[in-house]
Amino acid sequence: SLFLLCAGAGQAVAVLQGQTWTRFWRRWAQVAGCALLVSVGSWLMFPKSFIYFGVLHGIAVMLIVVRLTAHWGRWLWLLGGLAIASKFIASYALNIWASADFVHQMNGMGWNWLGWITRKPITEDYVPVFPWLGVMWWGAAAAPLLARWLRGQAGGRGVKALAGLGRWSLGYYMVHQPVLIALVGAMSWLRA
Repeated sequence: SLFLLCAGAGQAVAVLQGQTWTRFWRRWAQVAGCALLVSVGSWLMFPKSFIYFGVLHGIAVMLIVVRLTAHWGRWLWLLGGLAIASKFIASYALNIWASADFVHQMNGMGWNWLGWITRKPITEDYVPVFPWLGVMWWGAAAAPLLARWLRGQAGGRGVKALAGLGRWSLGYYMVHQPVLIALVGAMSWLRA
């Protein structure tokens, strides 16, 4: 997803710009806190399919990994490909070689956040570490290339607008769902 590619690129840019660990953890706590809000809110709305490892949960975990590996440079392209492939390799291996008990464990809530599963869990949103860490790693690998290109574009209005959106992306993300739900609810009410 483009969203995760941008999250990986954003983290790599933050590292390139010298973001401190204190600042990283403050931002990470915001993402993790919003993930918790999503879990609680979705549990209230959808108790049988609540979100326990959705986009924000995945980003919270993967941000730590990307932060620790952002300096690996070109290796991130290869690691990204391996992370994406691992999801499909694991699914194949689980179907062919694993015991039913092991497959059950991997498909369960305790381990399915990894993404090495044979069936998608029943949840409203599911963004496991694998394959999506690969996409974030690709974003981190592309960030230095993008940063070099943007240096020549820094004065443009479009770049400033994108930078503004990037600074407030978590806020936009958290607001868009309730707004969409309210709009759909209003349209349903008006048609009734």
